[in-house]
Amino acid sequence: MIPDGMAGKPLDVFGGRTTLEAAHTPHMDALARRGIVGLTHNVPQGMEPGSDVAIMSILGYDPKQYYTGRGPLEAASMGVPVGQGEFAFRCNLLHVQGETLVDYSAGHITTEESGEIIATIQKELGDPDITFHHGVSFRNLMTLKGGCAGLATHAPHDHMDEPWEQYLPSGGPCADIIRDLILKSRGILADHPVNKKREAEGKRTANMIWPWSGGAIPAVTPFEKKYGVRGAAVSAVDLVQGLATVAGMSVLKVPGATGMVDTNYQGKVEAAIRALETHGLVLVHLEGPDEAAHMGDAELKKTGIERFDSLILKPILDYLETLGAWRVLLLPDHPTPIAIRTHTSDPVPFLCAGADTSGGAPAFSERTAADTGLVVNNGHELMDLFIRDEVFRK
Repeated sequence: MIPDGMAGKPLDVFGGRTTLEAAHTPHMDALARRGIVGLTHNVPQGMEPGSDVAIMSILGYDPKQYYTGRGPLEAASMGVPVGQGEFAFRCNLLHVQGETLVDYSAGHITTEESGEIIATIQKELGDPDITFHHGVSFRNLMTLKGGCAGLATHAPHDHMDEPWEQYLPSGGPCADIIRDLILKSRGILADHPVNKKREAEGKRTANMIWPWSGGAIPAVTPFEKKYGVRGAAVSAVDLVQGLATVAGMSVLKVPGATGMVDTNYQGKVEAAIRALETHGLVLVHLEGPDEAAHMGDAELKKTGIERFDSLILKPILDYLETLGAWRVLLLPDHPTPIAIRTHTSDPVPFLCAGADTSGGAPAFSERTAADTGLVVNNGHELMDLFIRDEVFRK
C-alpha cells in the first residue's frame, strides 16, 4: 500500500509535527503497533527522487540496473509501442507566466481539454519521427525516433516558480529538437480555444509543452517469475500502471480514480479485494497526498492521508482479518515536503504487519520509524524481505 509522497518534514503550522504526525491515522497506528516499523531508502544515491524510481525499488527492481526513464513506463501503461532506437518521453502541459514556470499541471487541466490540445500539438508539431499521444489530464506522451544519448531533462514539478529556460533539455541533437518543440508550442497554444475558455473561467491555461524523462522500455524479470507470486496493481497514475505492466502484473483500472485527494476510494478498495481472490499480491497506490504536497497545501495533504487511513486501509484490513493468513507492507514511495513542494531522496517510514507479526512502534510516522533503528539501505531488497524473509515473522 503506497500513499504517494506521504512522508515529509516538521511544519510550524502543525506545531513542529509532520503532516503524517498531525493526521488522524488510527488504523495505520494500530497496524504499526502489531508489526515491524523502520526506514527504507527507495531512491539510490545520485538518482532523481521520482515515483518511477522509488516504486520500481518497492517492487523489488534495482533502479540502478533497470531504470530507463518515466516516459517508457507511461508508454507501457498506455499501450503505445516504443520501437528499437525510439525514446518515449512524459510530456506535461504547463502553465508559464513570462519566463516563470508557475504550474506543472496547467491547473490540473481536464483529460477532455488536454485531448484537444494534444491533438493540435500533434497536427502542428508531429512528423514521421515525432508523435504526441494523449494521456490523462496534464500527463501526456511524446515518442521520438533516433538515439538520445547524453540527453538531460528536468522534471517540471521540481522547479515551480523558477525560470523555466534554465531547465530546458541539454546534451546532444535530441536536446535541440526538444527545445525547439517546447518553444514552438508557446505560439501554437497562446490562442488555443481551450485556453481561451479556461482563461475566461479564471483557470490556468496550458500554454507550453514539456517533454522529459525519456528512454526505451526496460527489460525486467516478470514479478511472478522473480517472486513466485502473481501480482496486480490498483492505481490512477500512468507510471504506476506502466511499472506493473512492464513487470507482468495485472493492471486494474478503476472508473473515477483521479490521482487526486478526491478519488474513487470505494472503487479502489473493491478492485483490490477482488484481485486478492486471484492474485497473491496486490499493490494499492494513492496519488492524492503527493499532489497536495506539490500544491503546497498542508491541510489538503493531511486530508489525503486521513482518507487513505479510513477509506483505503480500514476496509482492506477488515477484509484481510477474515483470511487465515495475510500481510501488509505500507510505505510512501518518497517524501514530498510541503515547504519545497517537491520530492526528496530521504528514507521513508515503512511498516509490515500481518497475522504472523507482533511488536512494532507506538504509532506510524517518520520519527517513530527512525526510533526503531531498523533501516533497509537498498529499497529494492524490501520486497524480498516482505515476501520471504524471517525478519517479518517475529
